[in-house]
Amino acid sequence: MNTQPVIFDGHNDLLTRLWLSASDDPVHDFIHGALPGHLDLQRCRQAGWMGGLFSIFLPPFAYVKNNHPEKLSKALGLNLNSDSDFDPQQIVDICCAQLKLAEQLQNRSEGQIQICTSLSQIQACQRNQQLAIVLHLEGAEAVAIEPGLLDIFYDAGLRSIGPLWNRKSIFGDGLNAPFPHSPDTGSGLTKQGKDLILRCSEKQMLIDVSHMNERAFWDTLEIIDQPIVATHSNAHALCPQARNLTDSQLDAIKQNRGLVGVNFDVAFLRADGQRNTQTSLDVIVDHLDYLVDHLGEEHVGFGSDFDGCLLPDDLSDVSQVYRLVERMQQRNFTDQLIKKITLENWLNVLNKIWK
Repeated sequence: MNTQPVIFDGHNDLLTRLWLSASDDPVHDFIHGALPGHLDLQRCRQAGWMGGLFSIFLPPFAYVKNNHPEKLSKALGLNLNSDSDFDPQQIVDICCAQLKLAEQLQNRSEGQIQICTSLSQIQACQRNQQLAIVLHLEGAEAVAIEPGLLDIFYDAGLRSIGPLWNRKSIFGDGLNAPFPHSPDTGSGLTKQGKDLILRCSEKQMLIDVSHMNERAFWDTLEIIDQPIVATHSNAHALCPQARNLTDSQLDAIKQNRGLVGVNFDVAFLRADGQRNTQTSLDVIVDHLDYLVDHLGEEHVGFGSDFDGCLLPDDLSDVSQVYRLVERMQQRNFTDQLIKKITLENWLNVLNKIWK
């Protein structure tokens, strides 16, 4: 392959990073190539990274307090000595603020960024060298507080949802366990959780199982017919994190015609589960190879978790993705297979769901 392939990526946390940023204008910084982290528009273009699923995500209160205290004190007016959590209105406000940031990226980019709600729009972005944003809600706590938000977010462009995150909610148990552990970490979906998934499925939204425990995973498969995706998960056989997928789960996703996006976070790649950036890119390729063997060439993609993960040293940000592609080539991935993994498989599964 003589050129860097076009990349559509299953998961990133840019919108949360923008919300957490101490910059006076993080949207400007992203558009004009001055944003710290894994992504900005200039680096995305250089890498052939044409977009993907952009997560709206409620970060844990303790994480924000410890790493971005100015956000609590200035933006939310909270007491930094408090050990409490976000209150319901703050949860809604944080998610709405991230949606607004996505809209600002589109509106201030002079046509360089587009929120997409259809395959044809994504393909137009590819032709026109625009950045394609597909809005994804990671964890549905805000919808639990205000059910009408789902319709509001949908009207604004939301087309993908991960109903659960690590925290327990009215929709089901979260997925949080020490390493090593199986994905069997608790009860499955509640009635409210099943109702939410059915409601989203009726809207032809993508259903993400990456943060579901095993029982919730099987519950989801029982109640919907559309393909399911794990936007940023890896192979449990290679890295026994609870969030990674067992062979039986992979078999079910293959039968369901779904997709798994490989997560670049070292803790979900390494056999020892360590957060060690001295991790070879071969480990990512090991997971890609394993998933292709179990799912088939049409059901594997990238799900980097850029701006929300700890990356290997040789893949420090989006501009270094070419190194991963080179390693795939060295490991005898054909040009056709690389194109499927980096672009076509994601577009195909979205087309099946969005119809």
